[in-house]
Amino acid sequence: MKILMVCLGNICRSPLAEGILQHKSRLAGLDWVVDSAGTNGYHVGEAPHHLSQKVARLNGIDISGQRARRFSGVDFDQYDKIYAMAGDVVEEMKRLAKKQFQAGKVDLLMNELLPGSNMDVPDPWYGTEPGYHEVYKMIDEACDIIISRYKL
Repeated sequence: MKILMVCLGNICRSPLAEGILQHKSRLAGLDWVVDSAGTNGYHVGEAPHHLSQKVARLNGIDISGQRARRFSGVDFDQYDKIYAMAGDVVEEMKRLAKKQFQAGKVDLLMNELLPGSNMDVPDPWYGTEPGYHEVYKMIDEACDIIISRYKL
């Protein structure tokens, strides 16, 4: 199973989602590939936001080695499932991928936890540390569902 987590800049939400799902899949003994990307190129090559790193570390996960990259239409050929952190991210994915967009591979991450809710994972970028903890909690719960749904 190859899963891609996507947000806007690939420094706050999607690095957390990558780290959490990667950690949980390893603990479950699953040989999954989990990666992340962002739809804008503002942070390409940068490490995750320091508060994303801190919150992950407080939960026993090290995401410091991750580096932001930009989402590409080619990702549809490389991943089985692509989770967007928000609806605007899906729209940007469509714009970037053009004819390569494969709607059947894309879903909002929170639809795993709350099917059909189309709820966004809020972007903590402009907020303070508590927002990063809340985002971690939301992603963590959704990743539990992903593990239980797709482990075969």
